[in-house]
Amino acid sequence: MKGVLIAGSASGVGKTTISLAIAALLRARGLNVQAFKCGPDFLDTGHLTAVTGRPTLNLDGWMLNREEICDAVSEATADADFAVVEGMMGLFDGTSGEGEKGSSAEIAKILSLPVVLVVDASKSARSIAAVIRGFEVFDPDLRFTGVVLNGVASEAHYRLLAEAIVRNCSMPILGWVPHHQTIHIPERHLGLHTAAEIDWNEKKSALETLAAERLKLDLLLAAELREEVRPPAVSKPIASHRITVGIARDQAFCFYYQDNLNLLERAGAKLVEFSPLRDATLPAGLDALYIGGGYPELYASQLNANTDLAKEVREFAVSGRPIYAECGGMMYLGERLRTGDGQVHSMAGVLPLETEMTEKLVRFGYVEIELLHDSLIGARATVLRGHSFHHSRCTNTRQVVPAFCARYTLSGANAEEGYANGNVFASYIHLHFRGTPEIAERFVLAAEEAAHCRTEAR
Repeated sequence: MKGVLIAGSASGVGKTTISLAIAALLRARGLNVQAFKCGPDFLDTGHLTAVTGRPTLNLDGWMLNREEICDAVSEATADADFAVVEGMMGLFDGTSGEGEKGSSAEIAKILSLPVVLVVDASKSARSIAAVIRGFEVFDPDLRFTGVVLNGVASEAHYRLLAEAIVRNCSMPILGWVPHHQTIHIPERHLGLHTAAEIDWNEKKSALETLAAERLKLDLLLAAELREEVRPPAVSKPIASHRITVGIARDQAFCFYYQDNLNLLERAGAKLVEFSPLRDATLPAGLDALYIGGGYPELYASQLNANTDLAKEVREFAVSGRPIYAECGGMMYLGERLRTGDGQVHSMAGVLPLETEMTEKLVRFGYVEIELLHDSLIGARATVLRGHSFHHSRCTNTRQVVPAFCARYTLSGANAEEGYANGNVFASYIHLHFRGTPEIAERFVLAAEEAAHCRTEAR
């Protein structure tokens, strides 16, 4: 088993582009490529999934422990030839300035993965060597395969950079990349555009060409995982189907941790996708709903117009069947959504609350929650970990009883948040189920019990 971790010297240096390019070329050469994303980001996972044709998993050192990370990698790479792990932020950036917790460097060391360092060279000359040398010596326990220089202006600029790097640094140069509009992925308020908004036929071809022409793939392919520290592949059987869960999946709702879906299946759930944007009815035979995050604000008019599905979702909630919603999913379950232009759009009307878009991020970062009551996802006092990342806030919540106490690691703020009432649990927090797999088991059991009660009532 071979693989590399693609890390950046900072955010925005092009590690997503390089990760996608490497994955695209390896896939084009017939390899089964399993991608991972360090940290809590959903958008990059969608792009990596589109390029590799395999679901991409998040590896997060704050939400998951070492064993959980190793298990996730072992299971996902059991039939893969090469692992491409995209880092987050800068290589050493994590939950604090004191240590490596939550960083890409931590993931690289847990998995003993060699690191490819991506550096933005667009405004650099000889000083680039000082940056690279600093990364080489900062943590002697890391292995570097080499460095990729992004944003290089010309051949002459590259020669200047290469002279400084070869003279002063140990790691080889794996290639250099100019600014290339064809492979640029546009951004908006929560990050990159989603994978569903991109024409991947053209994009994959451009990425393959970039990697073939600009990167020394032979050095990447020689970057092998140290087998003595890599855990053996674990084959955990999926339980026979006990329930069927509807998964909201379209341009408006696409933020899911793949592990959450995998664990629901392992607990006995059959997953069936539906679109709140396009479908007039829910799929037949559903026992529960899972509505993830995304961009409901960008499609508020379409969601407002799809009154037939909204009515079915309300009736589904009234029936007692479980509904779990995160961030954008919670916004959809509310009564109304006020978009940035001031327009108010009706939503599903399951929850007695409204949401409105904000100009700035609200309570961003890792968060630990403690449940205040027994609920769909856990018993009272259960502690869970997740991530918060949204440009909106709840309003008119007088009827809402908070579901949990949230402790935000970045700001240190404590707040009572979320909504839990019988069969519905909704909040802004994206929880990672692998850290507490009992969530999936409890959700499946609740759906099973609700189905039994409905059968008896007939």
